[in-house]
Amino acid sequence: MTPVEAELRRRIHSDGPQTVATFMQLANAHYYATRDPFGTQGDFITSPEISQIFGELIGIWCAAMWSVGGRPASSHLVELGPGRGTLMADALRALKLLPAFRDTLDVHLVETSPLLRTAQQRAIGEAGPKVHWHHNIGQLPDGPLFIIANEFFDALPVHHYVRTSNGWHERVIGVQDDALQFGLSPHKVPEAAIPEAFRSAAEGSIAETSPDSLAVMRQLAGRVARQGGAMLVFDYGYARPGVGETLQAMKAHAFIDALTGPGEADLTAHVDFPALASAAREGGAAAYGPVNQRDFLLGLGLLERSAILIRQAELEQALAIESGTARLIEETPTGMGILFKVLAVTPPGTPTPPGFGTP
Repeated sequence: MTPVEAELRRRIHSDGPQTVATFMQLANAHYYATRDPFGTQGDFITSPEISQIFGELIGIWCAAMWSVGGRPASSHLVELGPGRGTLMADALRALKLLPAFRDTLDVHLVETSPLLRTAQQRAIGEAGPKVHWHHNIGQLPDGPLFIIANEFFDALPVHHYVRTSNGWHERVIGVQDDALQFGLSPHKVPEAAIPEAFRSAAEGSIAETSPDSLAVMRQLAGRVARQGGAMLVFDYGYARPGVGETLQAMKAHAFIDALTGPGEADLTAHVDFPALASAAREGGAAAYGPVNQRDFLLGLGLLERSAILIRQAELEQALAIESGTARLIEETPTGMGILFKVLAVTPPGTPTPPGFGTP
């Protein structure tokens, strides 16, 4: 039995069945604190690990938004859940070509795992701007924030609500036959807790919501709206809301049952991009997108940068660059180019950001 399952059983015995959100929070807190899950030897691979161009283009995008925002003399480059620090290291390397922006920066990483903080320090090294680590977004300093969130929101807790013949009930996790099992709370959920788009759903439908995600977005969008900067969100998710649950667990690059070995697999859920965009506007900012990752990266010059690197590379490295580029923009329904979406958040009145309809 994993430590997370033991803690979950203790809470169930003491307080009754636990929500999906509580389960997800407990499992992911333990998971990320106890391992480096990234790369081919881990449980999953992210875009920055596939190609250096991903982080380079994001760095240049931030520089463009800094220029549009009046070139403030001091600003903060922020990453939420920065993994091994690969994306930030690639972005900072690209920004050596733009010292006017890079020299204004300090770097802020929102990361709770000591193990991953060590990997981030190693990746970014001493050559970059000064790096500050924070446990939560409330610790970020005042001033213009250029925020990167790559596969961050998908790991935040979600609630599941099920439409029954007598209204909505929350999906919970209890113990039956000495095993963790999904069930329903006997208490009806007030209709106000259900997003309006789902309230007339058919019996048996599941509404998946992430209040934590919306609260984070409102807070950060409010900072961007008042103090300047911009935010760029990459994640897998959907561009139109719909009923259904998307909770999934991944271990060793394969999907497993979510209740098996909690805390030993990555738990995620698809991101509701329309809800995130609405939360950004509620925070006072402008929101652009979501657009497919393929369209965004092509609009920023992915193929042109790839061609330059290939011309400079040996054959084996050139093939790896070509393969990584193709994977980032793969057009199949489950490929990263289509499944992954991109959302931008800017101060109100900002021109359309690069990658969202302008060259």
